Parts: sequence; structure tokens; C-alpha cells
Amino acid sequence: MSTISYSPEVLRAAMVDRIRRVGHASSPAVGEAMRTVPRHEFVPEASTEDAYADIAVITKSANDGAALSCASAPIIVAMMLDQLQVQPGDNILEIGAGTGYNAALLAQLTGPRGSVTTVDIDPDITASARRGLNATGNEQVHVVTRDGSLGASENAPYDRIIFTVGAWDLTPAFWEQLAPGGRLVVPLRWRGQTQSVAFVRDGETLVSDSMELCGFVPMIGQEGERSGAIDADGLVTLYWDADQTIDPTRLIGVLDQPKETVWSEVLVGPQDPFDGVWLRLTGRHDSRVCRISADPAAVTACLCTPAIPVRSPALAEDDSLAYLAFRKVEEGRFELGAIGYGPYGRHLAVQLCDEIEVWNQDRNARPTVRAYLAGTPRSAISIDGALNHAVIEKAASWLIVSVLRIRPPQASTSGPGC
Repeated sequence: MSTISYSPEVLRAAMVDRIRRVGHASSPAVGEAMRTVPRHEFVPEASTEDAYADIAVITKSANDGAALSCASAPIIVAMMLDQLQVQPGDNILEIGAGTGYNAALLAQLTGPRGSVTTVDIDPDITASARRGLNATGNEQVHVVTRDGSLGASENAPYDRIIFTVGAWDLTPAFWEQLAPGGRLVVPLRWRGQTQSVAFVRDGETLVSDSMELCGFVPMIGQEGERSGAIDADGLVTLYWDADQTIDPTRLIGVLDQPKETVWSEVLVGPQDPFDGVWLRLTGRHDSRVCRISADPAAVTACLCTPAIPVRSPALAEDDSLAYLAFRKVEEGRFELGAIGYGPYGRHLAVQLCDEIEVWNQDRNARPTVRAYLAGTPRSAISIDGALNHAVIEKAASWLIVSVLRIRPPQASTSGPGC
């Protein structure tokens, strides 16, 4: 049987068409840039077909197999470029050089009157990016080998700043180097989940205007997340932030206790996103929100069955825990709920289901996130009195997560199940 081979141009056009069908590359300029820049030239270790498939291409790994650098899936690239809203002539800073592909797209978007600087801490990565950029006619892009948390003050101020690595914190450099009214797009991690947040600078405040769930290789040197197993075999792990007081040692063995299952009567389809539930939790129960991850063996044994085994939101309080779960109720339909353990397990499960109910009233609603430099006087922090809010204190920045206050209906309960 013969295999049909398509040219890079045909594969590239098909890639953009797929991305547009799911709602990204909504800007004509972004679509045109992705049709123009030859992605396969930046990932020579991948086949041409893989270069234009909707997959991330790992370009450097650690000895343990963990990804150190990759070319993000094209759909994520397009999503973040939509958020960035590049204008011709913009001066742009990219944190995380990767393969150089994203910098080439930025150069295409900003045009000959603009400027692009890309920064990475790893000299192997910047050398590779430089080669790819030169080979594709993008010699004008500035490639800098440096800790990305320092930015690149030599070419500041920037109209646009974009991170292509996951960040746990925002350092003062980004307040110093982002122009007034400028946009910052960053895969920002808090309370166990990562959202690509588009911030707009308003004075000394960064105010979000869009958020999209994503996942990225973490930025080196930002160790603000903690983790710990809660079962004897190390099959179930919690992840939380340094400013939280969650103690996994108090939860060891909690999964062996009787469980309380609460169902919300909220249904989702197999392709329906429900990360908005997690976002709401971070603005309403921030001190207790964390991520739970269950090994396949834990799921098979019914020890722990989160909605998404590798990453689901959970509420942890003292020696009690509840996590997001779902069950199939009909073909292609699943009901969201929560499973709780420990003395307060049922209470936490009901609270989680309350947030599911509220989220269901407006699934497209997103909290507002405001970012301030750590140490900003409280009098200078804007908190709308009509909103619930959480103050998340990181080492260099503070996040204020604000959500609408809506009274949810009563969650329902049901009997046990796996």
C-alpha cells in the first residue's frame, strides 16, 4: 500500500484550517503568519507530518526523561498569539526561545518596523533557535542567553511580552519593561492549574482580560509549588503552593476511610471544558485549593478516581479532602460531582459541588486576575466590594483573583460508587 506524501505548504495550510475550526487563529494576521512560517524548519528531528500535526515536539529532555524544551502544539501557539494581539511595529519580548518558531511568527506579525527579542537561560536552546531563525530569514530577531526572569532591559520598553515557558511568579522586570497599556501573555500557575493569562498594564497593575487552560515546561528557578503523597504506596499526590498551609502528612491514609460522594446534576460532554470550576475555586477557597494526581494503579483499584486522574482540583483542610469527580449517566454525557474523605470530607465535597453549580450558570465567565508587585500597599490594591476575592501571595508578585458572587442551588447526594 502506497503512502501519500504532502508538501510542507499543503500540511501547513491544513494545520491552520484545523486550528481555525476550533476557534483559534481568529485574527487573520495570526492565520497568515502560521501559513507563512515553515515550522518544519525549526523541528528538524520531527517528520514533516509531525511538524504540522497538533502535537508538541520535545526538543530537549533531562536524564529522567522530563521535557526541558519543546515546540508547543500549534493550537496553543495560535491561542496565545490571539491573546497577545500583536500590532505592526510592536516591540516584543519573548521569554523562552524554544526552537525559534514562535519568535519567527512574532517577527512576521510585527513586520519590518517592529522588533523581537527572545530570551532563554539555556545556551543550547538559544543556539538552536538562532540557527533556525537564520535559516528562515529571521536574522533580525535578537536572541539572548539569560535568566528569563530578568527580561531584556536593553531593548525595553516592550509593547508586548509573551512567555512560552510556564511561570509560577512574575518578577519586577516585567513591570519595569512593559510599556503603559502593553499586553503580557503568560502561562501562569497557581493552585495547581496553569492558565494562559492575557494581562493589560493599567498603571502599576496588570489586569487580565482573557484566560485559557494550558500546560507548559516550567521556568527554571521558580520553585513555588510543593508536593506530597497521601497514600502509603505513593500512588496519589497533592500539589499546592508555598503560601498555603496544606500538610500532606495529616492526609496519609485518608483515602482508606469511608468516602462521601456528592453529585451536582451538572452534565458535560466528552469535549466540554470544565476548567472554569477550578478557576472559581481559586477565588473562593484559595487557601485549600490544590491539585490531586492519581497513578493509573490507584484509579484501577478505586483508591482515588478524580475526573482527570493526572490533574484535578481538590480541597484539602486539615485531615480531610475532597476532589472533583464525574460519572457517566448516558452515552456521551457525564455528571460532575465530588468525592470527600475524612471528618470534613462531606462538607468539602458539598462546597466543591456548589462551585460546579455556580459555574454551570455561566460557563464562559472567568474570574478577573489582577497582578501587583509583592509589597504593594493594601490601599493601592483594587478589590471590588461586589466580588469574592482571594489574595495569592507569591515571592515577587501578588495575585488578586475575583469571582462573581452568585448563590448556588443545593447539591444532591448519592450512594457510593467507584
